[in-house]
Amino acid sequence: MNKRTFLQNSLALGVAGLAPKLAIGEWLSRYESHSAAALAADEEFWTGIRGGYKLKPEYINLENGYYCILPEETLVKYLDHIREVNVQGSYYMRTVQADNKKKVIARLSTLAGCAPTEMAITRNTTESLDTVINGIHWQAGDEAIMAIQDYGSIVNQLKLMEKRYGIVAKVLSVPNHPSSDEEIVNMYRQAITPKTKLLLVSHMVNITGQILPIKKICDMAHGQNVDVAVDGAHTFGHLNFRIPDLGCDYYAASLHKWLSVPIGTGILYVKEGKAPGLWSLMADWGMGDDITHLAHTGTHPVATDLTILDAIDFYTKLGPERKEARLRYIQSYWTSRVRNVKNIVLNTPADPARSCGIANVGIKNMKPADMAKTLLDKYKIWTVGIDGQGVQGCRITPNVYTTTGEMDVFVKALTEMAGA
Repeated sequence: MNKRTFLQNSLALGVAGLAPKLAIGEWLSRYESHSAAALAADEEFWTGIRGGYKLKPEYINLENGYYCILPEETLVKYLDHIREVNVQGSYYMRTVQADNKKKVIARLSTLAGCAPTEMAITRNTTESLDTVINGIHWQAGDEAIMAIQDYGSIVNQLKLMEKRYGIVAKVLSVPNHPSSDEEIVNMYRQAITPKTKLLLVSHMVNITGQILPIKKICDMAHGQNVDVAVDGAHTFGHLNFRIPDLGCDYYAASLHKWLSVPIGTGILYVKEGKAPGLWSLMADWGMGDDITHLAHTGTHPVATDLTILDAIDFYTKLGPERKEARLRYIQSYWTSRVRNVKNIVLNTPADPARSCGIANVGIKNMKPADMAKTLLDKYKIWTVGIDGQGVQGCRITPNVYTTTGEMDVFVKALTEMAGA
């Protein structure tokens, strides 16, 4: 048995990282000359990254889509921030809180490729998109378009506007296996009428991992004077991109997902010039019309805001290109082994350009809840079942610490459960 196979097999069984326990910077320095593509399949490199996380050995965690656990170095800094804010008390809140938040927003804006005046910190994607949806000057008869595969609470927010203001909420269905970008764009185009005011689109569909052609959708919608709000809950810190390049009017993400910030942090991007046209969800002290009037939340856990800086440090040291390449590789590693297996159904496109780290898989004649339960009870693999919205299967969301050895265990479990 060679070293690589030994590492894979050991980690698949839940043994702690076997690579040297080095700080991430020191570990990464050993691989400075390696490209992201070359490192994507290098198990020894990613075993070193895994060593920076504290993981439960009782199960293989393939459900990182809810939120991502913090690497230990970020967690330590988070706890330090909590202690410091606690020691300073209200002195911190009344002296440096505002300046520190501006520093965090500046870093987030640089990462997102936008101006600080277009970026606000929120608590999650839902709050960000609800701020936009509640903030629009709706009139009876106005139309909003969304897909059944969009996140449920956001779809329900538009349905609430339907009840409250008499708007028309049109719900479409995104095909799991589109033939082309044009099929997706045309689906949204055909739903637009002169009364359409907002188009809600998922950058990455949360239940299947499908990536939608956002720039093309935005260009089409703007050609018909329709604003576009993008749900980027699963793409920020997952894919390497700049928000303005997408061409959208509004963009929302949860930083506690793929950027690995503590739970309860999100962002709202509002394109320059759009903020004055939105009502505030909660009245701000200044009652101004820039983006700050959309992000008032009252007293909140500021230590979490500070940890955004530490999470960005970790992410940039690891490298956005490296992370995306690894997540794409690990998804392809397992999906390519089961895509043509009898009784196994993949609900994520085969085209590598249409997905990254997330995929959804089902087994014929097995309910998703039963599938998830069997995976946990029999194989010690933690997933989540999705049964609805045009999808029946388990969402599989590995992370940078996931090994190919663990995915081998998962593939074996799937083939056995499918009777193949």
